[in-house]
Amino acid sequence: MERLDKYLTERGKGSRKEVQKLIRSGAVCVNGTICKKPEAKLNEQSDTVTVSGEKVDGDKFIYIMMNKPAGVVSATKDNHDKTVIDILPDEFKRPNMFPAGRLDKDTEGLLIITNDGEFAHKMLSPSKKVYKQYEAELDGEVTGDTIYAFKNGITFSDGTKCMPAELIIHDKSRKNTAIVKICEGKFHQVKKMFAACGLKVVHLKRISIGNLYLGSNLTIGCCKKLTKLDIESIFIGNIH
Repeated sequence: MERLDKYLTERGKGSRKEVQKLIRSGAVCVNGTICKKPEAKLNEQSDTVTVSGEKVDGDKFIYIMMNKPAGVVSATKDNHDKTVIDILPDEFKRPNMFPAGRLDKDTEGLLIITNDGEFAHKMLSPSKKVYKQYEAELDGEVTGDTIYAFKNGITFSDGTKCMPAELIIHDKSRKNTAIVKICEGKFHQVKKMFAACGLKVVHLKRISIGNLYLGSNLTIGCCKKLTKLDIESIFIGNIH
């Protein structure tokens, strides 16, 4: 059982004070009956709550896929740049939301924003081997030596060792583009791995996490709520 005001606050209907005012105004119904008591208890699993006639999403946790644009930082707050939380549509906003992992400011593509810390930890832990795929455009050609170096684990100049990664030439007629598969998230990792091989990344885009793919129907800057099946696909068929 959970208090009505806490239930609505956790589901993005306003601050605790705003929600309490809303409840007392008579705008909130529980199972079709107006409830004006913020302290009223309800069953999260079976009770239906509406605000001004609109049903409240009963899920405590929310998972949003964003096609992150370049120029936006993967953070909850920033004093200089717009963050992914700033551009998140109001309909998806909940308290305590954060990007699960990060993409560099100039990197585009698939980013998951959630309020579920346990999920984020599971997805990002290298031990879970949830591979992320990136499409990279480079200033030079990928060679067999480059592919071999990635497969055996790149070591940075500071001694940092990367786990083995898969590198695939995206288009044999354009050997300056490649798909990278990694299960880590070190700072600027993909760019540093290519730099260690004498290549500079010109453009970088994340296209998948596990078996969850960005797809062409989600344009840059747009978002969509993930389903339970979407979330499960992240952890199915991981590469070992």
